[in-house]
Amino acid sequence: MKIKVFYEDNHLLVVEKPINMLSQSDNTKDEDLLTLVKEYIKEKYHKPGNVYVGLIHRLDRPVGGIMVFAKTSKAASRLSKQIQEHKMKKYYLAIVNGIIEEDKETYHDKIKRLPNGNSVISEDGKDAILEYEVLERNKIKKKTLVKILLKTGRHHQIRVQFAYHKHSLCGDQRYGVEDKTQIALYAYRLEFEHPTTKERLIFQSSPPQIDNWTEFTVSKYVQ
Repeated sequence: MKIKVFYEDNHLLVVEKPINMLSQSDNTKDEDLLTLVKEYIKEKYHKPGNVYVGLIHRLDRPVGGIMVFAKTSKAASRLSKQIQEHKMKKYYLAIVNGIIEEDKETYHDKIKRLPNGNSVISEDGKDAILEYEVLERNKIKKKTLVKILLKTGRHHQIRVQFAYHKHSLCGDQRYGVEDKTQIALYAYRLEFEHPTTKERLIFQSSPPQIDNWTEFTVSKYVQ
């Protein structure tokens, strides 16, 4: 099993998506997390035939972090509704180029997805909202560590918005500067209501200590 399981019951499964792994299969046929989760359930519970796993949300391929999967259609429906109603809270850690002067700010832009797979800020796009808070500034390296609360879920949203606001993500080879390091974006915290018990569940995980992450004391922000 190549994935870390944080929580599991009859209704859902919370796991860590490794960096550089697809959330679900695409035409590359590379290994993906959804297939691994199905195989995990099939083997653990000796289930014959196809296994139902509901994909609730996705992370970009280079981005690691916490994801929740539904094990029943009812759980999938209720979790999806929480996303639609903005009741599921998705927090990210990111390291961006440059020193951000504002301690806290909300980015409210419009994002349009292009046929080539990229996204851009455009007046005819859809609302894209996120809130960020600066955690640390490394003035020697000229980089800033931020915590992000994603309010909407547009394609490549965090990467596009920070690049547009002149603070591209470190390691973002698509929207940032030429940089061969791993993208410094990690889905470190997920909060949602259990689909049946209604209990508020909170999960946290630290990004791998590689590349840009080693330049900040990331662990003290993940309790």
